[in-house]
Amino acid sequence: MGEALWDAVTALPRGSGVILRHYDSDRATRQAMLARLNQIAVRRQLMLVVAGRDALNGREVAGTHGRHRGALTAPVHSRRQAIAAIRAGAKLLFASPVHPTRSHPGTPALGPVRLGLMIRGLRVPVIALGGMHERRWRALRPMGVYGWAGIDSWTARVGHPH
Repeated sequence: MGEALWDAVTALPRGSGVILRHYDSDRATRQAMLARLNQIAVRRQLMLVVAGRDALNGREVAGTHGRHRGALTAPVHSRRQAIAAIRAGAKLLFASPVHPTRSHPGTPALGPVRLGLMIRGLRVPVIALGGMHERRWRALRPMGVYGWAGIDSWTARVGHPH
């Protein structure tokens, strides 16, 4: 994403969130990105979640995205994973991919119906990922989807084509 990342992050509405993924970046690069993102997150009151490796000590954090002020988050792709994540203490779930997405080409999408069945009755907020934009989120809201996240939808908003 390059500089588009920073443009997109600074354009997010207050109270939004950022997930630092960048799995292939070396530890020093990821640490530098985390430090810069943290400064922006504090200033703009954004939630910052670190996915994959724990960027502070380099250990693997399997099956979790991270902690934000003590809240464990988890990526889920099925109802079984969602229930397991909640039992493990997750306070926020990232369900994906709801729609086909450039970041995971070829991965089968859940679609709105399977997403709705997957999250029905869960008592933690669910964020929809994968091919999301605001119109799609509005269609999912009645199912209980708390919010949405995306990559291309935000970079396109700040003038960067996808």
